Parts: sequence; C-alpha cells; structure tokens
Amino acid sequence: MNKGLLFGLGGFLLVATVGLVIYFYTQNAKDPVVYKTEHPVLTDIIKKTVATGSIKPRQEVQIKPQVSGVVDELYVQAGDLVKKGDRLARIKLIPSELNVNSAQSNVELARLRLDEAKRELKRQQEINTKNLDVESARVTYENAKREDERQKGLFKEGVISEQEYNRFQVDMEIQKAALENAEIVAVNSLKQFETSVDIRQQELEAAINNLQLLREGVTRNSKQVANVVVSTVDGMVLDVPVEEGFSVIERNNFNEGTSIAVVADMNSLIFEGMVDESDVGKLKEGMPLELTVGAIQDMRFDAALEYISPKGVDENGTVKFEVRAAVKPTTEVFLRAGYSANADIILDRRKGVIAIKERDVLFEEDTTFVEIEVGDRQFEKKTVELGLSDGILVEVVNGLDTTAQVKILAGS
Repeated sequence: MNKGLLFGLGGFLLVATVGLVIYFYTQNAKDPVVYKTEHPVLTDIIKKTVATGSIKPRQEVQIKPQVSGVVDELYVQAGDLVKKGDRLARIKLIPSELNVNSAQSNVELARLRLDEAKRELKRQQEINTKNLDVESARVTYENAKREDERQKGLFKEGVISEQEYNRFQVDMEIQKAALENAEIVAVNSLKQFETSVDIRQQELEAAINNLQLLREGVTRNSKQVANVVVSTVDGMVLDVPVEEGFSVIERNNFNEGTSIAVVADMNSLIFEGMVDESDVGKLKEGMPLELTVGAIQDMRFDAALEYISPKGVDENGTVKFEVRAAVKPTTEVFLRAGYSANADIILDRRKGVIAIKERDVLFEEDTTFVEIEVGDRQFEKKTVELGLSDGILVEVVNGLDTTAQVKILAGS
C-alpha cells in the first residue's frame, strides 16, 4: 500500500479523535438546566365575559311644539335641570292666510249647524208637550184595563172560562208595557235632540278656539299658551337641536314634528351593549356587571343585567345579542349620556381558593398533572383536580397546597 495514503489516513483519524474529545469535554462543562418554580397562591377567581356598549338614560323625551312657526326665544340650554311644566321655548306663529280663511269658514259652518239643531230641538219639545204618542198609548191601556175589569166580573159569575179571561188579562199587560215604552221613547227622543245641540255647541267652540289659536297662539279656555313649549318631565336637558329663528313644525298625523329639546332623567341610567353568541347562553337576568368607562380612569361601576335580546344581529359575520343593564346610581362622578363602556359580566366566582397558572398544567387524556419539586433539580408528576379558570389562573380543588413548588414549564 502507498505509504502516503497510510500517513494521510492516520492523520485524519488523529484529528477526528481530538475533535471528539474536545466536543464531549465542552458538553460536560456546560451548566446544568435550572427550572424556575413558584408556589400556588390563595386568591379570588372570577370567570367573566365582556360586552361593549355605551351608557344611556333609561328614557329620553323629545319635547315638540303644539303649533308650527319660528323659534322666537329659547329659555334653556343643554345641561340645565328642568321640572315638569318649566318653559323651554316660545314659538312665534306665522299662520297662512289660507288656514285662517279655512278656520273662519269652519266657524260659520259650525254656527249654522248649531242654529239648525236648536230649531229641531224646539220642534221636538212642542211635540213632546202635546204627548200625542203617549196619550194614544194611554187611552188604549185604559180601555184594555176596563175590559179586563168587565171580563173579570163575568169570570166570577161563571159566564166565561178562565182561559178566555186570561186572554184579556194578557192584552191589558201588553198595553201597559206599550204605554211605558211610549213614555221612555218620548223622553229619549227629546234627550237625543238636546245632545245634538250640545255637540253642535262644542263644535262651534272648537272652531272658534282653532281660529283664535291660529291668530294668537292661545285659546279662550286654555290655561297654557300653546305657542310656549314646556317640559313634560323632570330631568336634565341633554340637547337643544334648534336655535332662535329656526322654523319648527308641530307634531301631527302626517309628520313627527320638530324637537325643541331632549330631556332625560340622568339618575336612571342603563348600559346597552352587545354580547357574542358564544357567551349569551351563559347569561341570566339579574347577573351582576362591572362597568369600566373609557372617559373615567381607575373607576368601576356596578350594574345588574335586566334584558337579553331574543334575537341576534349579524355584525361583520359574527352574531351578537343586545343586552341592557341597570346602572347603580353614584354620587362620586357624573356619568354622561353616550359614554362608551365595557361591561364585565360575572359568570362565576370563587373566593379565597388555591390557584396556579394554567400554563403550568399538563394534560394527559382526561387527567391533569403538575410537576412538583422533590429535590435539587428533581421533579415528579402529581395529579391535581382543577376547578374554575379565568383563562390565566385555575382553581386547584384537590392535590396541592401553598407550600408546594410547582415547576414553571419551559416557554411559559
């Protein structure tokens, strides 16, 4: 064999041997792996879901005018507190000539109808005074009564049978009922015409009031000036969407009218929000909520769930359900209408329980374990029974106490 080849092979083996020696020496010289541990803790665990929404008054009332016109003067601004009946604005009436002429025509027409009703009533009173229908029924009854007396005598003498006598007695009762009915009809007929006069009188007064309302903004019998808008509830003025000089329309069957002000009771607030469909099945009315308001830092507000919508809505491919909760009144800070808020809805709670980080739990089929330190860098698996989890901490029902050293798993 070629000596050069032998020397080359021997050199390669020598270099490889030296390299292996150096590699194993370096590996043995590394520090041993040290695992971190921590004790289980005693804490409260709360399982909750989050709803996003806003703070709103339970009821907002839009105050609208009774007449159309132009806002002549405003008496309030947003933020003012008002009582029921307080003045909010005055409306300057600008009636059209067509409406005024129509109202005048209605007054004349109502007056003519009233005169006609009065004449008819007078005629019926004269007829009622003569009592022609009643007198005719009375004569018939008296005749039937006398005939009954005569037949009664014949029956007692045995001239006629009891059956024949009963026929005359029934006829007398019929005539008596006819007389009573004629008297009732006469009275009712007169009352009907009297009622007709009253109705026509009211129509005339309504027409006159309407004409006066168009011209002056107030009626004769009204205690309130119609062109002065007043609050219908106690509360705070949230918004005044008009300014002086704005044209406004009264509320009627054809349009909703122009809002002069929005008034709400700010002592009765609710939270309105949306909950994902995956959580809505866990909710029940009466559940407590904790509200966090974006505009108010480091404060939480209590509320109680009072409504869960029976129908979901699609928001960007996700079905969500509306929820409402009554906000507990507070004097610490003023909650404004429209504040955005998040509600933590408490699904379950455990107080003062032993807990560990959920990241440190090992799962093997249906069994859960943790690794407990039993010596210097020595660990062994221990079966634990777990309870409620909030996603970070998990309750340990059985298997650990606070003296144990639980291994923090790599990557945690």
